Amino acid sequence: MSQYLGPEKCLEKKKKYIMPCLGHFFANPPQFVKGEMQYLYDHEGKKYLDCFAGVSVINCGHCNPEITQKVAKQVQTLQHVCNIYLTEDIYNLAEKLAQVTPGRLQKSFFCSTGTEANEGALLLANIYNGKSELLALRNGLHGRTKLTMNLTGIGMWRTDPNPVGGIHFAPNPYCYRCPMDKKFPECDYACANAVEDIISYATSGNVSAMICETIQGNAGIVVPPKGYFKRLKEILEKHNILLIIDEVQTGFARTGKMFAIENYDVEPDIMTMAKALGNGAPISCFISRSEIADKYTRPGASTLGGNPVSSTAGIAVLDYIEEHNLVEKARVRGKQLKDGLIALQEKYPFIGDVRGLGLMVGAELINPDKSPAPDKLEFVVETMKDRGFLIGKNGIARNVLAFQPPLVISEENINDLLNNLDDVMSQVK
Repeated sequence: MSQYLGPEKCLEKKKKYIMPCLGHFFANPPQFVKGEMQYLYDHEGKKYLDCFAGVSVINCGHCNPEITQKVAKQVQTLQHVCNIYLTEDIYNLAEKLAQVTPGRLQKSFFCSTGTEANEGALLLANIYNGKSELLALRNGLHGRTKLTMNLTGIGMWRTDPNPVGGIHFAPNPYCYRCPMDKKFPECDYACANAVEDIISYATSGNVSAMICETIQGNAGIVVPPKGYFKRLKEILEKHNILLIIDEVQTGFARTGKMFAIENYDVEPDIMTMAKALGNGAPISCFISRSEIADKYTRPGASTLGGNPVSSTAGIAVLDYIEEHNLVEKARVRGKQLKDGLIALQEKYPFIGDVRGLGLMVGAELINPDKSPAPDKLEFVVETMKDRGFLIGKNGIARNVLAFQPPLVISEENINDLLNNLDDVMSQVK
């Protein structure tokens, strides 16, 4: 007799005790009970190649022994005293982040979730310049609290019945389905230029900051063209508006750079991070230049933010990324994956677009008229799951296959993934 509940009883308890807003991916979801680097195992011992990494969290692999041993030792030594007391690793981690983040970003505030980091970054911007209005991108996703939910430009996640005012949305740089019906590069970054118009006609001129994901994950791995952020930063600087870059999904070697914004040669004023920083441990952070950060002087603490266990995990993650050269691995394996998907695109016309940086790659599935094809995606994701491959699903219409695997994934793993995808896609109707 199994020692585990099993999927059916898990779902029974979920229905009875968990709020119904929490969904799950699969029609017949497995119950996962074990993780081992790029693999997950269900309650019956079946092995799966994880191609989503807990939504871009497990960059260094599930239960990575080099990280887990350090975390376990810390749990047995000192687990919690709150960051109002002196411990060592929170400062060592902050020092390391100042060294690996782009530009002049230097001073950190630690918290527990990406939502909390984004909320803190927005507060810091307001404190710094005394302004209150905010800009965001359509189809962005920044969290589930009152403010971050209202800065989210995806209708399905905006469940607040009383939206916050003073927030304005700009067209997102979604070249495959341009919201302005233009073509790149002839458009001359029209979506970025639109921010200038929005500032002039939709705001009172009291804009504090603009928040953007470097790559819009939930929107369908939407990757801005190369010069987009430079144009955007020029416009924002002209109006003394801060640029907050949300690296919650894209940080820590995911895109072939330590942070995705480094692909665009732009320095954020404030940057947020979470997810992969702890490799499963709950930790997040917002970081800024000294002249901005130093305005935050009134009391502010986070009960669990930067606790000894999470800080130990963060340091171990940064050490592992460096020692095992995960930035380069993400670039090489990402190219292999993207090239393989492009080859499949030539074979299967329902793959409308393949896009991504490093090991953050999306394949958008479409109908012959280019309309989204979520039914095709559901078939592919479910069938691949049954074969032992866990692929994410993203996009406003949930028609984008999302590949964000642990960065320790091997060349053989990706070949196996692509071969199985080829076979499954040949069955798509």
